[in-house]
This record gives sequence, C-alpha cells and structure tokens, in this order.
Amino acid sequence: MNGIRTITLDLDDTLWEIHPVIRRAETALRDWLDTKYPRITERFAPEDMLDLRRQVVEEQPSMSHDLTHLRRTVLLRASKAAGYEQFLVDEAFAVFDAVRNDVTLFPEARPTLLALRERYVLVAVTNGNANLERIGIHDLFDGVVSAAMAGAAKPARPIFDAAVAAGGASATETLHVGDHPLYDVHGARQAGLRTVWVNRNGDDFPDDYDAPDAEVRHVGELLALLESG
Repeated sequence: MNGIRTITLDLDDTLWEIHPVIRRAETALRDWLDTKYPRITERFAPEDMLDLRRQVVEEQPSMSHDLTHLRRTVLLRASKAAGYEQFLVDEAFAVFDAVRNDVTLFPEARPTLLALRERYVLVAVTNGNANLERIGIHDLFDGVVSAAMAGAAKPARPIFDAAVAAGGASATETLHVGDHPLYDVHGARQAGLRTVWVNRNGDDFPDDYDAPDAEVRHVGELLALLESG
C-alpha cells in the first residue's frame, strides 16, 4: 500500500447496502404509477418492466451504462403502450430517485471517509446514479465519476481511467476499493490500479478474476491497512 495518493471508492454495497433501497424505490414508484397512471401497473407487472428494460438494453447497447436513461426510457415506453399520450417522466423518475438516495451508511463509512480525506484524494466511482449531495457525503469526496459521465460502466477501463484522471495521480498511485470481484477488483486491476476487496460476507474470491492486492471486511479496516504499509 506504499505510494498511494488517491483512493477511489465504489458506493453501493461498499458504503451502504443497496438492494433494500432499490426495492423501496421500486415500490414507491409503482405506488405512484398506480395512483397517477393505473393502466401502466395494470398492463405491466414488475417482471414485465424488467423484460421491457432488457429490450431497451438490447436495442440501445451504447446506452446500457446510463441507468437513469434506461429507467426513463422504460417508463416512457410503458406509458405509451398503456395509452398515455402525456406522461410526467421527470416526476416519475423523481419519485424513484428520492427513495434511491435515502440510504443508511454502514456505521464505519463516514468516520473512515473523514479520516482518509485528511491524507488522500478521494474519488467516488459508481455504475449507479447515487446523488452524493442528497445522501449527505458530497463534502467527503474530491470528485465523483459515474458510468453516465465516463460513457462506460465498470469493469470497462474508461471509467477507471476517468477516476484516475479525477484523482490527479497515476494509476499505480491510485487504490480502488469496492465490493464486487469483477466490476471493482478485476476491472481496476486491468486498468492498472491497486485494489482492495471489501468482503463483508466472508466469500471466496472467484478464481476467474484478477485477485485484489488486499481484502478487508469493511472500509473501516482501510486505515489500519494503509498505515501498515
């Protein structure tokens, strides 16, 4: 861990648990649609919306990294198929987005970010559409790189190149921290970054991917890891 100047951090399932949040956001959006545009929920069950999303991804592979675009496109197509000529897509997405950004940080996340910020440049790197200002941690980062901004999602190299550029150090002086073996560890290693795998569940690392330089149970262990050199 010697020579690290920038730390790039994944967000979902690294700083907070995301799956319950997405389930709540999906429920809130569906409840809103059921009230405002009931023909959509009558025609499209949740699994039908997933099928529609897959169709959009197949038709627009160059936009598959932009989750906001995908969700808005699915909503517009569903509304049209349900016979609504006018549909408030911005309002619909805002319902989802408000709940999606109502997250609970893991208890060690904020104090660790505060401590790391004193010694390193911190850059958030995400495939998702988390809003750090809404979540309340924008001030803890020096930069944010999303898949929509970079034009590519992890594990593709362009998003890591963008994160390295945002941090201002070289790739070998940049440490990426994340929970996903493929998206975070393997992708970052392929882009020349050093890596730490956040393994909260005690899983075995897959043999198919480049192994991390180090492993922690949660981001709170980063401080001791970095101090150990």
